[in-house]
This record gives sequence, C-alpha cells and structure tokens, in this order.
Amino acid sequence: MIKCNVTVCGKVAKDAALRTNKEGKSFLAVPVAVAIPAKKGSGMTVEISVRKDGCEAEVADYRAGARIEVTGTLTLKKRGDRLYFNLSASEVSLSPQSDGDSITGEMEFRGKVGKNIEQRTDKKGNPYIQFSAHSTEKVDETFESIWVRFFRFDAEREEWLQPGCRVQVKGEVNISAYEGRLNFACKVAEMSEAVKPEYNDND
Repeated sequence: MIKCNVTVCGKVAKDAALRTNKEGKSFLAVPVAVAIPAKKGSGMTVEISVRKDGCEAEVADYRAGARIEVTGTLTLKKRGDRLYFNLSASEVSLSPQSDGDSITGEMEFRGKVGKNIEQRTDKKGNPYIQFSAHSTEKVDETFESIWVRFFRFDAEREEWLQPGCRVQVKGEVNISAYEGRLNFACKVAEMSEAVKPEYNDND
C-alpha cells in the first residue's frame, strides 16, 4: 500500500471531462501534467489523473494549459512498465501561488524491506539509516511492485528491521527522475513493524 497526502502544482494537460460514477454522481476528470526534476539525466513529465466533485458548469474552468494546484490523496498503481497516478481532490486552486511544478506532502507506506539496510553518515557527520522496501499488489495472476527508498535520521536501528520484514512508514515524500526512471523516496517521520493480515492482496 502506498498512499500520499499531497499538494500538486502543475498544468492541465487536456480539457477536463464530466463523468459519472457507479452511483450516478457526477465528477470532473482533470489530467494534470507535472514536471519531475532530475537527479541525473533529463527531467520527466508525469500525468496525474485528478478526480474532483463537480458539474457541467465547472468544466470550462479546467482548460488545457491552465495552471492548477490540487490537494488530496494520491495513489499509485503499476501495470507492467506503466505507472498510474490517481489523485482524489479535496481542494483545488485555479490561481496557484507557485509558478513551478511540484508534488509535496506525506507518504503512507506498507510493504516489505529489501536485502540491503545501510547505516551511513551525512556530510555533517550525522548518522542515518537507508533502506528500500516494496509494496506489492496482486493483479490477476501476477504481482506488481513499486519500490521506495527510505531515509531515517536521528534514530537507532530497531532489532526487527531486517531484510524481508514488513514495515509501516509515514514521512515526507520525494519524487525525482534518474536516467529516465522515476525514483520514489521518503524521509521517515514514523516507522513500525507491520503485522501481516490474514489475507490481503496488497503488501
């Protein structure tokens, strides 16, 4: 499970469309393009599918090219080589204060820790823990995984934090590009060992 409570600044990629959910309630579907900065190589642009309550009269407010700021819950889904960003909006501003693209906020993560857990020191001599973990979803007969790199400062490593253990984390989310690929990172604020439910499709 990866869920992010974020604020997204970007540009409407295509004119919004009015749609209806299974309960017959109308909503606006707004594709928003966001430029992702690169740590190495060229930056990338991702398209976030924004969904917000709305009506026909609001469609004209969301024309292609308009800048927008959206606050809400972002979920990620991986299907083969493609990654989908879906944002359920709680607040929208059509006059954002920032002219730059960004995705800022907090990640909630539950998944399984990878093989390497490293204890490092930053440039100021402060120790920190670095590890990667993946959240896995069962899709038909296959499994799709999204990896996140975690950085934890000002804390001792717990005994339970071992390769293959399940972990639950909250912290500051960071999305960047590295040689044509998206990287997800999280600065840990809270972390605990996750107890696996009796049955769940998602890690």
